[in-house]
Parts: sequence; structure tokens; C-alpha cells
Amino acid sequence: MTQSIINTEIKPFSATAYHNGDFVSVTEQDLLGKWSVVFFYPADFTFVCPTELGDMADHYEKLQSMGVEVYSVSTDTHFTHKAWHDSSDTIGKINYPMIGDPTGVISRNFGVMIEEEGLALRGTFVINPEGQIKVAEVHDLGIGRSASELVRKIQAAQYVATHDGEVCPAAWQPGEETLAPSLDLVGKI
Repeated sequence: MTQSIINTEIKPFSATAYHNGDFVSVTEQDLLGKWSVVFFYPADFTFVCPTELGDMADHYEKLQSMGVEVYSVSTDTHFTHKAWHDSSDTIGKINYPMIGDPTGVISRNFGVMIEEEGLALRGTFVINPEGQIKVAEVHDLGIGRSASELVRKIQAAQYVATHDGEVCPAAWQPGEETLAPSLDLVGKI
């Protein structure tokens, strides 16, 4: 990523996902009108990936209660997602759409494609209901992510979106004090 993707609108895409026993079409339009997480990972049937997707599955109910839909994406096909879902206890508990991106269009749209390998980096993007990217986090392949930290970031993004003029400090949790940037705060924090 040479320039920031923050506050840009998601680019058009059309893909097939494995979701709740069916193959379903997903486009960028499906992400509008609600908060969304697009969660890229390198490949099915690997090592760190199932731990991350399983962790996300464990937090999915919480995310749904916050009005958030999760979309996992790898450059595998939707057929491979189904096979993995059917053969792994960890992946079998996933209830969110698993998007296949075999052409790499979506991975390139979000700037996470490793061209030489045809795989996506571990990228996590939080998208607001208007289709703007509000959180972007990209990891190297060997570094797994935490869904509980993602939940906190989404809570902060949702708070800021509904509380004009307020910002959330480091490690902020819902119910804690926020900040209202002003001349009076300069040098006092």
C-alpha cells in the first residue's frame, strides 16, 4: 500500500462465497447499509489461517449483535471453502460467508495481493455502512490476528461515527471516557 486506503470507498467486485451450506453471490453492494469486516487470509488447509477463522467464528455472534457482517476472503475457490468447511471441526463452526477470490480481484482491490504467490496477506478491513474503509490492518503471513481486538476497534469506530467531535484514546473500551479534541487539551494528555 503506497497510499492510505482509509476513508476510500470499496471498489466493485463480484464473487461467489460458501455460506451456510450454499454457494451465494456477493458484491460490494452487499457490504453497504451495515458495518462489515473483510478478512483476508492466505489459503485454506493451512496452519495459522484456521486459528484466525475459528477465532472470528467464536466472536461472530458478538459482531452480529453489533450490526456487523464478516466476510472472509482467500484466493481459493468457493468449492475449496466448502471442502475445508466440511473437513475441519474448526472451520465447520463458521457461519459467515467465505468468499472465493481465485482471480485475485478483491485482494488487489484492498492492496493485499502477493503477486508472486497468488495469495493474500492477512488483511483486515472494517467498512462503515456507507462503504468507506475505516480500519485497515495488514499482517505478514506468520502473524495471526485477534478477533477480540477487532471487536474493540469496531466498537471505537462505531462510537466515533455516532459521536461527532469525540475520539477514542488508546485501549478505549465501551463506557470509558473519550476525548473531545480542543485547544484546551493541547499538551495536557
